Amino acid sequence: MRGKNNLKFRILKEIERKFLVANNEWKNAKCIGKREFKQAYLLRGEDRSVRIRVTDNIAYFTIKLGTGLTRSEFEYEIPVEEAIDMISEAKLPCLHKTRHYIQFGPDTWELDVFHGALEGLVMAELELDEENQVFQKPSWLGKEVTFDPAYLNSNLIDRLLE
Repeated sequence: MRGKNNLKFRILKEIERKFLVANNEWKNAKCIGKREFKQAYLLRGEDRSVRIRVTDNIAYFTIKLGTGLTRSEFEYEIPVEEAIDMISEAKLPCLHKTRHYIQFGPDTWELDVFHGALEGLVMAELELDEENQVFQKPSWLGKEVTFDPAYLNSNLIDRLLE
């Protein structure tokens, strides 16, 4: 979708389940791509966050609202240089992760391998069409953390500050 001034944006309801990854069996799964992400947060609250994310040659300014399985997400594409300047000028700590897109049955899982102070943390997310959607669970899935705010990316930033 395009807005004024040719800026790209999207507005959606994100329905997502999030799990810790229990073992390295995912490395043998069908990977259909991967991307590096650096992201920082301008605002972090119990039920909202404002994020700047840089990946490849593209950046996004994202507002997330709500808690639980279904959250509203407003995402705007912004110039990479401006994203980097915002992060630098605000002196924001950044999460760095590699996202692997893993095909398992009919679903594409997003598996995040964190770097730096979060080295060793690996989480898998699955975006759903509806909250009660049934899906196949890969053998490498561990504990579900969908409802644990400690595993929101916006709260993982705190671990960088310890």
